[in-house]
Amino acid sequence: MKKLFARLYGLFVITLLFSCNSKSNLPSSELINEIDLKRGDVILCGAPSGELGSVNFEISNTAVQKDFDLAISILHSFEYDEAEKVFAKIIDKEPACAMAYWGVAMSNYHPLWESPNKEELQKGAKAIALAQSIQQITAREKDYINAMSAFYTDWEKVNHRSRSLQYNNAMEKLFAAYPADKEAAVFYALSLNATADPADKSFANQKKAYKILTALYPGQPDHPGIIHYIIHSYDYPGLAMEALPAARKYAAIAPASAHAQHMPSHIFTRLGLWDECIRSNLQAAAAARCYAEGTGNKAHWDEELHMIDYLMYAYLQKGDNEQAKKQWEYLNTIKEVKPYNFKVSYCFAAVPARYVLENKLWKEAAASGTYENDDRWKEFPLQTAILHFTRALGAAHTGDIVAAKKDCDIMQVLHDTLMSQKDVYKARQVMVQMKTAQAWISLAEGNRASAFQTMELAADMEDETEKHPVSPGEVLPAREMLADMWLQLNNPVEALKAYEADLLQRPNRFNALYGAAMAAELSGNKTAAEKYYRQLLIVVGNTQSARPELLKAKSFLENL
Repeated sequence: MKKLFARLYGLFVITLLFSCNSKSNLPSSELINEIDLKRGDVILCGAPSGELGSVNFEISNTAVQKDFDLAISILHSFEYDEAEKVFAKIIDKEPACAMAYWGVAMSNYHPLWESPNKEELQKGAKAIALAQSIQQITAREKDYINAMSAFYTDWEKVNHRSRSLQYNNAMEKLFAAYPADKEAAVFYALSLNATADPADKSFANQKKAYKILTALYPGQPDHPGIIHYIIHSYDYPGLAMEALPAARKYAAIAPASAHAQHMPSHIFTRLGLWDECIRSNLQAAAAARCYAEGTGNKAHWDEELHMIDYLMYAYLQKGDNEQAKKQWEYLNTIKEVKPYNFKVSYCFAAVPARYVLENKLWKEAAASGTYENDDRWKEFPLQTAILHFTRALGAAHTGDIVAAKKDCDIMQVLHDTLMSQKDVYKARQVMVQMKTAQAWISLAEGNRASAFQTMELAADMEDETEKHPVSPGEVLPAREMLADMWLQLNNPVEALKAYEADLLQRPNRFNALYGAAMAAELSGNKTAAEKYYRQLLIVVGNTQSARPELLKAKSFLENL
């Protein structure tokens, strides 16, 4: 009996030593405090039901399983701050549960957004180090933690893309090692999308991710990550139609997430479904304002500005200048945004640029502000280039060649800055804008051959590279600008070809539809002219727009 008791006592001691609650396994409160975790009540501003979808990510500590699943649900909808709060709550309750620290590191990674800043990288690195210090975990949990460590290792020395590729490779191995682990499949698919090459027009990574996710979907129709990442996987021309069912369902799966209300508009924008895009972003923007109020900050939330850019774009494609102008006017009232990041500066640059350029308000474009006295813009060369691109096009169209060339020179410096930062993708986008502006400068100087050669180069470059995911679309598509050039120089046949090529990539763009109709009419192709004028009026719908293009379309159709 004594021997049996001794054995049982020994087992009890071993279990105690190596359990998740073991004191010897606890990270110190000092080390936990060094992470500077976000804490507080979770702020959700979608539907009153507070639904975020259904997730089951099994961990060894069943005592916090419910909270962990909630955190993962929030994480899958990119509500990163709120996800971190829930992971922090788990750490406060069970400080030796390693996967909670993994969750904090994931909350600071942001795979499909801009790379984390220094503070986020430091936080993630500290969190993953604590996770690795906890020994009593399952082999699966250890593999998750080590995979995340691949992203944070040597973050001071190794660039973001290289570390993202390291994480992707680690997740591929984890996915292969645990074929029954659905969360491994979901996070691996996300890593594939995060490391996709923007210049890869075969979309190899995206198609691989889509295949993984759609195989999971029938068994988990309410999983927010599966449906969300399906949308990201096929957020491209030629692929977007297959993601439309997912886009129309995601907002209903996670109605408590502002991002879930917005994300479907990526697909709606790709397909030219402007009414659905507008509804999606109006709901999302309201949720974003609610979230900002819930934080207690007087500043606007960065997500709201992302939605303003999408609304501006969609209203312009409806020909609704009144509502588009309201977005710009509202943006001008916003003085403080937290966090101030890439998407915020992009909105501040793109919204006014879109309005003046899409309406061909060249004088206003030439006089656009440049935010030269705002130091924050020094961190964002691409966005600064948008401002100078707008000015250069405006100046070229109004005959101020000197001013246009000056802005092009600044764009060259911005391009070189991005190249020195090894950001080839953004540098290429700036080059497309610079070449477009130079083409119109050449045309203004009377050099038609150079103008078309340069403009065709810009259009080809843009066709070979996808738009940045933060944007609903280029400020002005280069292929459309080439079509405008053909039309201006009385070659409607070539103009029609270019407009139609633009519409294949960007369906239902207002200016492309009108340009195609005009080009067809001028070339004597009444059938095509009727087709595009009718399509333009269908796209505009009941919008009470006073744009002269619509009067022209109605006049043509009435006189058939």
